[in-house]
Amino acid sequence: MRMRRKPWARPELAACPFFVDYAPDMLGRWKESFARPDQPLFIELGCGKGAFLAHEAALHPERNYLAIDLKSEVLVIAKRAAEREFDLAGRPVDNLLAMSWDIERIPQILDARDMADTLYINFPNPWPKPKHWKRRLTHPRQLSLYRAFLRDGGMVYFKTDDDELFQDSQRYFAQAGFELVRVEADYYAGNVPQDVVLTEHEQMFLNRGLAVHYIEARKMP
Repeated sequence: MRMRRKPWARPELAACPFFVDYAPDMLGRWKESFARPDQPLFIELGCGKGAFLAHEAALHPERNYLAIDLKSEVLVIAKRAAEREFDLAGRPVDNLLAMSWDIERIPQILDARDMADTLYINFPNPWPKPKHWKRRLTHPRQLSLYRAFLRDGGMVYFKTDDDELFQDSQRYFAQAGFELVRVEADYYAGNVPQDVVLTEHEQMFLNRGLAVHYIEARKMP
């Protein structure tokens, strides 16, 4: 579903202290931008409306988080989700930064100086047509870009409802030098733990009776 344009989204984001207006200015400087720069860095590629990462960041002050999505219209919703979660936690938003950026151009905003420990890819566009496969966030072309800023042994956690993308991604990870640690065709198998925060898409798929496919992959040297 296409989200309607929100003229107020960019001004609201510009006034947000944890939104980065122009991400390339931060290349090699992300860690020092957090209140606690020595903490491990977790990144969500395509954060959408932000429910998942907002909850994770509020729950884990011992980690730093980056939220990346292309559209201001969804990032502004993610920004509000983070404010709610941190308010409930009774703490300031000091371990989360958000930015608007095209993940296909991620080398312009992250490199080895910004070394991440974990990447999340939750329900990305499956790009079903073969001519668009290179745009998939788990395609080897993309995974090779992530390797530049993901530490050796770092993890990628991937979820999708798309059967073809799930099957192809298993091959993609292996081709790009990642070890498949866990592969689940039906991650929840009808039993969602109470402490799990579901993304909007995830809840929608589960309500429809669709299985959530899950992959954990480790970057090999």
